[in-house]
Formats: sequence, structure tokens, C-alpha cells
Amino acid sequence: MKKIVSFIIALNVLMSVNSIAYARNTKYLLPINVAMKSNAGQDKLNGSVQFFFGNQSHPKILSDFGTFMANPKTNSFGKSDIKACNWVFLSAMKTLQARAHKLGANAVVNIVSYYNKNPMSSTNKFECHAGAFVAGVALKGDFVKIARR
Repeated sequence: MKKIVSFIIALNVLMSVNSIAYARNTKYLLPINVAMKSNAGQDKLNGSVQFFFGNQSHPKILSDFGTFMANPKTNSFGKSDIKACNWVFLSAMKTLQARAHKLGANAVVNIVSYYNKNPMSSTNKFECHAGAFVAGVALKGDFVKIARR
């Protein structure tokens, strides 16, 4: 009987610790330029679409194709939170680039972090949330055709 009680107590402790690990949701505000200038950033983004974050100035808008969002997640198991966050940010940027190509846009302006539909506007930082096994970024921006500089 003592073994059964001990086993039940140990199981409850393990389940409590496990549920805490799953519930982790650490918020990071990370530099955009570090991810964009990384080797992975250079590989994923080909320069065919210009990106303007927050209220960065941009050339005159010639056509507006609407506002769209990218909300990818990535497996962060075995990676640091920062590495996972940079990776998923670049995945979001690649999604924005692909959408721009599909729409005929050459730029995405007014890009904001939009995690859980809460806008966070910055010209130099993006918001990422990391848990025990998953990291996620949400970006929203206006897809436009701009005059070339």
C-alpha cells in the first residue's frame, strides 16, 4: 500500500512539473536586423520585396493590395529561445515575401508584431513568444507597390 501511495504522489509531482513546462510563454523583444542580416536571413529573403517596420519612412505608395498576416510557429526543442525566435521570425518574413509576390506587391509597409492580436510597433524590434517546445511570431503588414528609390 505504501508503494502505491508513493507512486501516486510521485506521479502527481511529475504531472505538475510537466504542466508547468508546457505552460511556459516567455516574451522576447529581439532586434530585427540581427535576424535579417544572419546567414539564414540572407538565404530565406532574396531582396525582391522591401520591408518597412513600424513607422519607417518609405517611398510613395503607388498601389495598395491590403493588409495580411503571417503567424508561423516552430519547434524549439533543443534550440535556444533566441535561435528559435530568429528562425520563426525569418519564416514569417518569408511568408510575407511570398504573399507579396503572389499579389504583385514590391513592399510590405507598417509591419508590426501582432502576437495574440496585440499590435506592437517598432522600427527595430520584433516580438516572439517561446514555450517549452514551440516558439511563435505573428507579423502584420500592408502590401503595396512603391516607387523605386
